[in-house]
Amino acid sequence: MTVQVPDNFGGLPPERSGFESSRVAILPIPYEGTTTYCKGTASGPRAVIEASQNMELFDEELWRDTSAVGIFTCEPVKIRKSEEAVHAEIQRACAELIRKGKFVVGIGGEHSITVGLVRAHAEKYKDLTVLQFDAHSDLRDSYDGTKYNHACAMARAAEVCPVTQVGVRSVSEEEIKRINAGNIRTFFAHKIRAMPDWIERVIETLGKNVYVTVDVDVFDPAHVPGTGTPEPGGLDWYEVTGLLRRVAESRKIVGFDVNEVMPLAGNRVTEFTSAKLIYRTLGYVFREVKP
Repeated sequence: MTVQVPDNFGGLPPERSGFESSRVAILPIPYEGTTTYCKGTASGPRAVIEASQNMELFDEELWRDTSAVGIFTCEPVKIRKSEEAVHAEIQRACAELIRKGKFVVGIGGEHSITVGLVRAHAEKYKDLTVLQFDAHSDLRDSYDGTKYNHACAMARAAEVCPVTQVGVRSVSEEEIKRINAGNIRTFFAHKIRAMPDWIERVIETLGKNVYVTVDVDVFDPAHVPGTGTPEPGGLDWYEVTGLLRRVAESRKIVGFDVNEVMPLAGNRVTEFTSAKLIYRTLGYVFREVKP
């Protein structure tokens, strides 16, 4: 007999996935309006949620079942016709969840979805820093005729609060000038390799409240191949989660997103890794909650 799994993040039963009883809100954002290489990230949120229904809910690192915090899965954000309207709708949907006391996890979609999420969190949290995991700096002021291109996501975020970037290994001359002139701190992947204390150095750049955005191309494509703009030389699972754990221990993570998942036919590694990354990060954030 086939067991029917609830259609939500983690495949959770009603007592752990209802809106009122859940501390976490998963916000799917299937937006792909400005991709410039491989396409398919609009299918990312659905693929990540489906993959999450096949992972163990007991976390072997944290030795607990994180789903005890309650994880509600929202309806996907409505995608509007204009880019500016899309980001306004993302901000509105996120801000509404924050006002209702939810910890919001956005699932993209292309990386530009982060702009509305950061703006919503900045309305509530002072001393906010964005911690960006990414192969690319995404600091162009405009690209392909729009300021809301995925290549401009962190340029828009930096208009709101400081940004710390980790894992970058692809950058333009324009972006280097912005890094040198603005409130951007960048930890290039090749320099991390020769920096034993790199995690603590990253921590020192962060304010009290931290919003985390993870473009899955921060991972080496040998580990996470399903993304639209892969770059060689990326980070591995333990480097990414090691930093996330230290951030959660020393700062307050107020929200996060995972984006740029591009499902590949016959290969579920990227969406499954993304689902487990979301779940593991929630475990770090809500480490004080007992099952």
